[in-house]
Amino acid sequence: MGSKYTRGCCGWLIVALIAALVATAAMFAIMKRKPGGRHIKPLPVPGPPGAIDSKYGDALGVALQFFQVQKAGKLENNQIPWRGDSALTDGKEAGLDLSKGMYDAGDHMKFTFPMAFTATVLSWSVLEYGDQMSAAKQLDPALDALKWITDFLIAAHPSDNVLYIQVGDPDLDHNCWERPETMTEKRPLTQINKKTPGSDVAAEAAAAMAAASMVFKSRDTTYSDVLLQHAQKLFTFADTYRGLSSESYPKLQDFYNSTSYVDELLWAASWLYHATGDQTYLSYVTVQNGKSYADWGRPTWFSWDDKNPGTQVLLSRLNFFGSKQISNAENEGLKMYRDTAEAVICGLIPDSPQATASRTGGGLVWISGWNSLQHATNAAFLSVVYSDYMLSTRTAAVQCSGKYYSPTDIRNFAASQANYILGDNPMKLSYLVGYGSSYPKQVHHRGASIPADAKTGCKGFEYLHSPSPNPNVATGALVGGPFQNDTFVDSRDNAVQTESSTYNSGTLVGLLSGLVTTSSVVQSFT
Repeated sequence: MGSKYTRGCCGWLIVALIAALVATAAMFAIMKRKPGGRHIKPLPVPGPPGAIDSKYGDALGVALQFFQVQKAGKLENNQIPWRGDSALTDGKEAGLDLSKGMYDAGDHMKFTFPMAFTATVLSWSVLEYGDQMSAAKQLDPALDALKWITDFLIAAHPSDNVLYIQVGDPDLDHNCWERPETMTEKRPLTQINKKTPGSDVAAEAAAAMAAASMVFKSRDTTYSDVLLQHAQKLFTFADTYRGLSSESYPKLQDFYNSTSYVDELLWAASWLYHATGDQTYLSYVTVQNGKSYADWGRPTWFSWDDKNPGTQVLLSRLNFFGSKQISNAENEGLKMYRDTAEAVICGLIPDSPQATASRTGGGLVWISGWNSLQHATNAAFLSVVYSDYMLSTRTAAVQCSGKYYSPTDIRNFAASQANYILGDNPMKLSYLVGYGSSYPKQVHHRGASIPADAKTGCKGFEYLHSPSPNPNVATGALVGGPFQNDTFVDSRDNAVQTESSTYNSGTLVGLLSGLVTTSSVVQSFT
């Protein structure tokens, strides 16, 4: 019996040893995937801007030129030979100078809503990547473009509860095909006020001015203070007199039909907290309204209409870098924003279990046919920002349904979208006009399509329908983009694909600035 017992004991010992080895191997495999494990280790924090990637540096220089193409008003140091002064009397009927700002797309409308969004994301780009822009010698053009818009926003907000949200009549404008320099049709003004509110537009303008106030704080303190005062008053106006601009003015539904205003309220309050440090703004987005307004746990697409993904990433910054003044309840809200931001990121990484299937065969995130590149550009911009938050705080990885992805994985996704735009696509076409050897030649853009010396009056439609390339190059224009099958038809009559928009350029500048070189991001904007 003794020998039998001994043999059994040895058998169980062998089984136990094998089980221990299996458990160790399993633990090792798990550790390899976990943040801080043996495989995914926190990467070193990048130092000052390193070597410039010439591809992204050149593209950034091209992209910034589109803001010069889109400028209205009396031009200063004009670098676009076929552009001249235009819209000089905008605002005159109200005793205002609304001549500045930028035209929306290929037309000559000024819509405050997407223009303010352009200023917000351009400000964000400078705040995160100003050093990188400077290293690439592109910071000054970005600041110039931003101030051209914020000058307009200041002028468009003549009193606390009034904001001009549109210059021009879309019907009159779209019935003409002419250069902006020769416009003669009426340019009526549209305003929001207490009786006809537009919380979406007012809050977006507040976000733009709050963000820009931080950009200009070290450069022009007086101007920065003016911007911040306007931002605070506009936020109060937006929050107190609630309503959608497209309900106050139903015709807006044909152009910029905002689907909600609560996302803009959260977006504006988030920027105001960064600009002021005033705890009431942080409480507004976390404790008071986060659960009701923020759609925590439901990732969406960042755009001129939906600011929630941008707010989630922006507020993740506070969760990454921390602050002693933040209460436990506020921190809980910030964690929910960050968790949702990670869900957004997990939906973008191609091999993530949560990856969206909404992509072209060539790998471009593709959500809608009209202006298809906006979502890819916006998503890639948020991705590169989030990856840099991770790098700067030595955060090893994000978890997506049990799989782990490093900042490099996230950055690679962002680069893939930028590379597609710049020509790494089935058409072998750069969708950034003026970059590379092959790009769209028939951009749906009035000024670009008409010779500078042509006298068309309002009816220059022969140039819209002409099969010839544009006589003027709309340098820096990011056209609408490809269909879901990666095809593109270069025709001015094909506005769905060939029209460019100013608001796409803001996030494109941010994306390229984030990729142009590696660098840590600042812990605080102020």
